[in-house]
Amino acid sequence: MQSVTKRSDMDLHMSIDFLHVPPLPTVLLAAGLGTRLTPVTEYLPKCLVPVNGRPLLGYWLDMCRSHGLPAVVNTHYKAETVAAYVRDSHAGQNVEIFHEPELLGTAGTLLALQNRLSGGPFMVVHADNLSFFSLPEFWAAHAGRPRDCLMTMMLFEAENPQSCGIVRVDESGVVTEFFEKVPSPPGRLANAAVYIMEPGIFSVLRSADAARDISLDLLPLCLGRIFTFFNGDYHRDIGTVESYALAQAETWLRTQGR
Repeated sequence: MQSVTKRSDMDLHMSIDFLHVPPLPTVLLAAGLGTRLTPVTEYLPKCLVPVNGRPLLGYWLDMCRSHGLPAVVNTHYKAETVAAYVRDSHAGQNVEIFHEPELLGTAGTLLALQNRLSGGPFMVVHADNLSFFSLPEFWAAHAGRPRDCLMTMMLFEAENPQSCGIVRVDESGVVTEFFEKVPSPPGRLANAAVYIMEPGIFSVLRSADAARDISLDLLPLCLGRIFTFFNGDYHRDIGTVESYALAQAETWLRTQGR
């Protein structure tokens, strides 16, 4: 496997200050249609499908609450259902709903939220996936990134790499090549679609011609400026009914200590 940033790599230069996670504004991307998860998503938006009795979005909102992170949840498909869940299950938490009458695309959402995100680093999460990881370690990786990197991308080892965005990284953990869902990808090191970004990313977005998608439009423009953090704990891209079933079983096993 290629060299990626893991805890042992960071220990050499990580100061105690890096372990304190600042109140990163966090964009939870939850507006998608979830067509690959049909028929489950005929009745629920993908971000609210339950895993071990808890909606996917709930896992991310609980993480934000435990670390004091203000969150923005974008909505479109079954928007009222998502808004009602946030209102009823996360009352009192610092969560804003950003409704998109027409889907802006993941990059378009960031541009629309630029005024809220330009004050410092922020986190971006595809909230219809499931991840367990140490946020302090993720932040530490970003805080120790090479000076010219505009973001830190979470990586995981994919079981089905042809269905993921596969990356190649150099010896310092910086992305040099990106292969988005190609038939024969050159490895298993995959983009988990969880990022910590710097406000400088908006200059790249504004320079792109009608950028709509983070993976397709933004990431190719940032090659050589994307640092990486390897999630060796757990990540499941819940893109199909089969992967959803696996997430259910794997999460239940985690609760049993297995």
